[in-house]
Amino acid sequence: MRGPLVRITSVLVAGTSLLAAPAMHPAATAAAKGDSAKGDSAKGDLGTDLDAILADGRLKGATVGAVVRDARTGAVRYSRGATAPVMPASNMKLYTSGAALSLLGPGYRFRTGVYARAVSGSSVKGDLYLKGTGDPTTRAADYDRLAARVAARGIRRVEGDLVADDTWFDAVRTPSHWDPTDLQYYYAAQTSALTVAPNDDFDAGSVEVSVKPGGAEGAPVAVGLAPATGTVKIDNRAVTGRPGTPSTLAVNRANGTDTIVVSGSHPAGAAPYTTLRTVENPSLYAADVFRSALRAHGVQVKGATERGRTPKRAAALAARSSMPLSRLMVPFLKLSNNMVAETLVKAIGREKAGKGSWTAGLPVVERYARGQGVPAARLEMADGSGLSRKNRTTAQDVGTLLRKAQDAPWFGTWYRALPVAGDPDRLDGGTLRSRMVSTPAAGNVHAKTGTLTGASALSGYVTDPSGRRLVFSVVLNGYQGAAPKDIEDRVAIRLAGGDPSAVRTFRVSGNAPQVECSWIGRC
Repeated sequence: MRGPLVRITSVLVAGTSLLAAPAMHPAATAAAKGDSAKGDSAKGDLGTDLDAILADGRLKGATVGAVVRDARTGAVRYSRGATAPVMPASNMKLYTSGAALSLLGPGYRFRTGVYARAVSGSSVKGDLYLKGTGDPTTRAADYDRLAARVAARGIRRVEGDLVADDTWFDAVRTPSHWDPTDLQYYYAAQTSALTVAPNDDFDAGSVEVSVKPGGAEGAPVAVGLAPATGTVKIDNRAVTGRPGTPSTLAVNRANGTDTIVVSGSHPAGAAPYTTLRTVENPSLYAADVFRSALRAHGVQVKGATERGRTPKRAAALAARSSMPLSRLMVPFLKLSNNMVAETLVKAIGREKAGKGSWTAGLPVVERYARGQGVPAARLEMADGSGLSRKNRTTAQDVGTLLRKAQDAPWFGTWYRALPVAGDPDRLDGGTLRSRMVSTPAAGNVHAKTGTLTGASALSGYVTDPSGRRLVFSVVLNGYQGAAPKDIEDRVAIRLAGGDPSAVRTFRVSGNAPQVECSWIGRC
């Protein structure tokens, strides 16, 4: 499983006109003069070199969008198919994150509260309400702390029901155009105003399933859930295999059900196997985790757990605020977290249009993009994460967004939250941690990745050998074979002043998942 959120690396301000701009790469020691399309003296013409990289046979018949611009002046250094409509995959998160920082603000926090209409002595007379506003960072330990605060008020009994209030957002939990085969996997979880994150990556709306071999060959395996919940059922059909045999475990949840089926075998003596699966009803899942925490702190709920709305006159008994949006940007962008993206779209809709929905939030994000110079006719947002295959933009417009972002007061926060090429720290390098290692692009390129079947993208910032910062976007659609990440890397390495021919050709078997590496633990 992935490790916890650990730190944000500081970046010094240096050498640009931007108040919040990050420092240039150490290799950039001389100021640029003029606006030449040439690279350093050891390289050929930039256009010729990039044309050669993009002439790869895998791109025959593909849609190639590529643009390189001077980050300060905006001068175009290279352009190829830059206005062609392309599916951006997770590069769509550049639009969502920029809009969120601008419209919600870096200090924006989600709030989760516990409410009651009447408390008498040690009892809540009536229902107890757990109300969320979309916080994707709330873990079981946070619900435990909320329960402890309720108990600290002397409350020992709730006479009514525990009501899960997820009405801050609408009841549409999943875009209808998402691939239904994705919906059991954590990167396609349901978006709810009340949810649980099973880990410090904030993969909200999922539960961790752990499988351990039984005591003897042929015995049933042991299956556990974290956090523990009664809203998800386990149908355990798996057995313990002979020591040393391959594991054939399969863990599946059919859409529309709350049952996870575990089948196959897991060899005796093997290490536990863990994976994430989405839940069918994230708000009741959250309420169930909270109810267990109340019980652990000596607070008994007499009634049932159900969904509902908090009355206007209910009084707050306990509350929790999330980390600020500026900190949430790190796991969001570094790990390409889809659920954070979709939550932010609904939060924007709620704040700016009065309704927490995709239909309210997406037009607001598109309006933000228009304000940054992106033509309305060239941006089609079907979701905030890029998981939808209906999203469309252009490489030129992604480049425009990146360049314009440099003027924003939150730019330093955003820049540091982008994945960094070749940085081995998972919460620094993110989806680029194993790419462009030991090249001039390592530690230099800050860029957002994107991967879906037939769509691959890399867009961000790089400092060239003369010290000039460049904005670049490469979006590839309809290529042959697996996602050609090596082609994107060659472009970025060339821009950084390195030798792109040193990058090995990326080859993956045809049945490999075509998604972001962070979604399948391969970064």
